[in-house]
Amino acid sequence: MKYIAIIPARYASTRFPGKPLARIGGKPMIQRTFEAAARALGAENVVVATDDTRILEAVEAFGGRAVMTSASHRSGTDRCREAYEILGSDAEVVINVQGDEPFLAPEQLHQLTACFDDKSTDIATLARRFDASQGYALLSDPNTPKVVVDNDSRALYFSRSVIPYVRGAECGEWPAAFPYLTHVGLYAFRAEVLRAVTSLPQSPLEIAESLEQLRWLQGGYKIKVAVTDLPNIGIDTPEDLAAAEKMIVGQNSSPSRHA
Repeated sequence: MKYIAIIPARYASTRFPGKPLARIGGKPMIQRTFEAAARALGAENVVVATDDTRILEAVEAFGGRAVMTSASHRSGTDRCREAYEILGSDAEVVINVQGDEPFLAPEQLHQLTACFDDKSTDIATLARRFDASQGYALLSDPNTPKVVVDNDSRALYFSRSVIPYVRGAECGEWPAAFPYLTHVGLYAFRAEVLRAVTSLPQSPLEIAESLEQLRWLQGGYKIKVAVTDLPNIGIDTPEDLAAAEKMIVGQNSSPSRHA
């Protein structure tokens, strides 16, 4: 099976304009994300999809491949579809890699691709076991979507609310009472499914929760969920960038790096 990773990257951002070009350890964030995906799939199978020539030129400057796409897309998924069609790719599975995930682990991409060993899988994504010691306040954060799965690891539902509800227990007891899964926003689609889901109108569940994956579930598509224990460090704000820079400096100064 052939795979292609497409990294949607737009310049405009309400919280962090120009984020893909922000530098971490001397490299633009988009370069670090590209290199992370390339370690798993090979650079020839990784493409940046952007709406800004500054990002296009930055990618080409470090030897990566990029394509220009429309500035009007509502989501990275829509941008991935356009890029896939512009490229004329024959890849059977399209992986949507978030452009602000410079610490993405190759193992996580391998977990995604392994989901398609199940021929019934339309879409694959990742989840992480919630650490009960982090407490209910973090579990209930609406910016951390939760997911519940069936016995075959297919998603039943995603929500910004805490699901499931633990009857007979105080909220503070919930994290230890159930093995909660939090969603990691990394997706892979069979190519024909990507075309189909980006043609669907927004669904009532998607509109209510502002989670596009609910459109796909409500449309009847099967989403396989692989569980990762590896951390993901997304960069959403300049403060996140500063923390990432400290992490890179720490890695570079570690004795193991010089062994």
